[in-house]
Amino acid sequence: MKKTILFFAIPAVIACIITACGQKSNTPSDAAGTAKEPVGDTTHKYTLAMVANKKDPSCGMPLTAGLEDTTQYKGQAYGFCSKECKNEFLKNPDGYIAKMK
Repeated sequence: MKKTILFFAIPAVIACIITACGQKSNTPSDAAGTAKEPVGDTTHKYTLAMVANKKDPSCGMPLTAGLEDTTQYKGQAYGFCSKECKNEFLKNPDGYIAKMK
């Protein structure tokens, strides 16, 4: 009985190992293969309805023309027409938020 179980179990384990080795992980890793946290927000896609503003706080462009980048500040998501506008906002977020009101 023990020989029969081993006869069927060993090939199944080997098959699992072979198929798992060929799969790539979605988690970034360093050179040693240690999992690292993803850099940046790569999993969330924001829509206009999900951000606190309807105009880019840096340049004033309506975001209906295109939401290219986002950031979170004090629990709110803010949208921007470009990465450059987001970087400008991050220099003085409180000042830009005050201008939006």
